Amino acid sequence: MMAELPLHYSPWTSMQTSSINKPAKRSVFLDVYRGSAVLLMIIFHFCWDLRHFGFTEFSVYDPFWIHFRSLILTLFLTAIGWSTYISLTNTKRPSFWKRDLKLLISAGTISLATYLAMPNQWIYFGILHFIFVASLLIRPIARWPLGCALLGAAIMFMYHSTDWLFFPNAFSTITDYIALPKRTLDIVFPFPWIGVVLIGPLLGYLNLHKCPTPDHFLTTFLTFMGRYALPIYLIHQVFLFALVASVKMVLTF
Repeated sequence: MMAELPLHYSPWTSMQTSSINKPAKRSVFLDVYRGSAVLLMIIFHFCWDLRHFGFTEFSVYDPFWIHFRSLILTLFLTAIGWSTYISLTNTKRPSFWKRDLKLLISAGTISLATYLAMPNQWIYFGILHFIFVASLLIRPIARWPLGCALLGAAIMFMYHSTDWLFFPNAFSTITDYIALPKRTLDIVFPFPWIGVVLIGPLLGYLNLHKCPTPDHFLTTFLTFMGRYALPIYLIHQVFLFALVASVKMVLTF
């Protein structure tokens, strides 16, 4: 989620090799793209908090909310493959260990926090856990965006057109053998979402990250959110939940 995004370079002469290891320049368009996912995620969680405290009633299994969540996941996960492709093709020896460590620690923090707060529904494989695993899986093949996109499209086609990628008993089997709750606050299954990640490198190959962005307050705001997507993800729900809980407490008294 936080990969640097350098512009394309051309290693024509040995004089240019020293610039390869310079800090990468971020893509404003990709930050806006990722920031849009963050904004939609905040809206989703705010609505969930309102529902939790009784301000509104709806089912998260309604088609609208299922599609809304799918849109958020699609934006986040295509950005993973997209940014990975750019980093691999614009840096001679890209280093991902800091990013991977941040994701691993963040995913562990989410698991620990939700386990302490809601031990019967704690998050053991949510969006951050999936992004960490998907980032490792996409990295060896992201240099071949057309092949990735074809594989991703095939996975999505099979998922939506056949039952080959449906494993209805897998979840219950895992929770029977491992002491995990059968209900969790967030879970991301491998299919079809790994297919969405695989389509991401094609967006980088098409140079969509070079699309111009207007100089506007909204794009500046979304750019900020996209640039700091991970810390915002980690802290936003704490503030939202506390805010809605406080309003509920005031109205109750």
